[in-house]
Amino acid sequence: MSSSEHHWEVGTDIGGTFTDIIAIRRDSAEARIAKVPSRPQAPVQAMLEAIEAVGLRKSEVKRFVHGTTRVTNAIVEGRLPKVALVATEGFADVLEIARYRRRDLYRLDIPPKSPPLVPPERCFGLAERLDHEGRVLKALEDAEIARLVAWLKQTGVQSVAVALLHAYANPVHEKILGERLKDVVAHVSLSHEINPEAREYERTSATVFNAAAMPIAVEYLSELEQRLPIGAGLQVFHSAGAMIPISAVKRRPLVMAMSGPAAGVSASVSIARQLGTSRMLTFDMGGTTTDVCLIVDGQAEMTDGRMLGDKPLRQPMLAVHSIGAGGGSIVRNGPGGLMVGPESAGSEPGPACYGRGGTEPTITDANAVLGYLNPETKLGDRIGIDIESAKRVIAPIAQALGLSLTETALGIIKVANATMARALRRVTVERGIDGRDCTLLAFGGGGPMHAAGLADLYGIAQVVVPSASSAFSALGCLTADFSFLQQQTLRAALDGIDLARVSERIGTLIDDASAPLIANGVAQAEIQVELVALMRYTAQNDAIPVSFTLPLDVAQLKRDFLTRHHELFGYATGEPCVIESVRVQARRPSTTVVSRPATVARAVSTGRRTCSFDGFHDIATAIIDRAALTEIVSGPAIIEDAWSTVVVPPGWQAKPDAAGNLFLTRRAA
Repeated sequence: MSSSEHHWEVGTDIGGTFTDIIAIRRDSAEARIAKVPSRPQAPVQAMLEAIEAVGLRKSEVKRFVHGTTRVTNAIVEGRLPKVALVATEGFADVLEIARYRRRDLYRLDIPPKSPPLVPPERCFGLAERLDHEGRVLKALEDAEIARLVAWLKQTGVQSVAVALLHAYANPVHEKILGERLKDVVAHVSLSHEINPEAREYERTSATVFNAAAMPIAVEYLSELEQRLPIGAGLQVFHSAGAMIPISAVKRRPLVMAMSGPAAGVSASVSIARQLGTSRMLTFDMGGTTTDVCLIVDGQAEMTDGRMLGDKPLRQPMLAVHSIGAGGGSIVRNGPGGLMVGPESAGSEPGPACYGRGGTEPTITDANAVLGYLNPETKLGDRIGIDIESAKRVIAPIAQALGLSLTETALGIIKVANATMARALRRVTVERGIDGRDCTLLAFGGGGPMHAAGLADLYGIAQVVVPSASSAFSALGCLTADFSFLQQQTLRAALDGIDLARVSERIGTLIDDASAPLIANGVAQAEIQVELVALMRYTAQNDAIPVSFTLPLDVAQLKRDFLTRHHELFGYATGEPCVIESVRVQARRPSTTVVSRPATVARAVSTGRRTCSFDGFHDIATAIIDRAALTEIVSGPAIIEDAWSTVVVPPGWQAKPDAAGNLFLTRRAA
């Protein structure tokens, strides 16, 4: 066997229920996909099992990129190690003060704010001070550092977050502390590295999250390095749509938050560009959550952060909106009717139809009752589909509602689709976009099953199911652009702007964002730079993103800001406006080529199976092998491959293209 045959690149997505994998051979673009059950307590073992599932040995893997929600789950579930906080004297209670607003305006039975990330006894006020432009007002003295070191040794913590006032403007004191504390505690997180922007509470919160995630990340990633020793080929997917080496992630593990969903969006961007689709909505329905994102003109929407566990996580990331409505989401008959999620059956034991001891009804069980899932299929070569178990757990809900099993299962699907439609509105209407004009890109384990029903409900005319739909996020890990992103507070009023100073600052950010690419062998000429100004009116609080180019045209930038403001809020005024921050993304477009993926599982059986749809109960439905599909198929039909199921309901049709993508559209009346 030649050396080129040993050169495989692997992408994996560790979900709450399954770990998906896609492997690509560089010399031929051959691709293989597989799926294995996730192991929440042993994620590295699940990844190694996934490599075996595509018929590879560890020695054949030369590049391994993975996305994971491990850090996100630890934050949401409150499983973070103890952290100490070092802040400027007088600001050590910034996390306890937080923002002056209630968690829930109408719930007086719960505390107005959740407890601070760090309790007061582990917060230290350091005697030093900078002003908002980074000028030193009170120097950091050695005696003060000695006092801090003595205090840290008493706390016994292994992680410390350092978030000094205005460190984003001048990190001099944080850099001194980073050097002096590295031999005192195992993990030090500095705010100017994590979130070099104004907003003390959000910056401090992000820095604490990063510090708390460091022990988790170091242990997990060190095990991965030990068990898959491929050096620089071992990479992690960034929540902003980038690939970064493990050495960098150990220092900034917060970049792994939402990295799995971000990888799916990254692959979606490639599809949108290939198809020339101007507006696309991604619909990633996994076992635990459904993630949606908006892509406009080949670019995914970005955000400055999100809330996790009632706390702000501020850092640039893809604007993925997640809801607790996945295939494993538990269904309950509540006071107001059927409810789905956010609780999930996960991978252990999983939905009842998996036959692994699950006792709670889930969305997947409803799909099984309706006949959409093949009872002969073994997911991950291990998990069969037990239709009778699915019927058994849904029966109590059906009895309580006075409905048949079929009617109840259809009701569950309708409620799930309505929940997901609300998520689509969040990423369209709130951004000034009419979602009915978008193409829906459906992937993940459950996306292709629900896509047509969701499109009907929302008014979308076309659905695309990509060829590697079940492992699409894993594919995104490999096909994403190689990119790095920097964002920093700038604060420059457009009226009387100092163009020389602003241009110099932007130039420095471009150099900082380009440096990692150049260090990894990318030529300067190959790097594309995208610039975004986050702008607001002087009296406003929140900024909106506006793209620009160099040399900076101030008049054009203001016109673009006014246009975007009007699109989002319905008005624009002549008030003075400000550049709050600048975001710079340096990237080299991906050159990875993927052929139509092959599976290492048995062929899919065809024929007919009894299925039920809205308004059409217990009808004989054609079961079609996706790999053999070459012509238009009219619904009702179920299109299957070894890992995924595409539901084509009555009134819809599916058409394949040469690359294996499926296009679902409504049939003409």
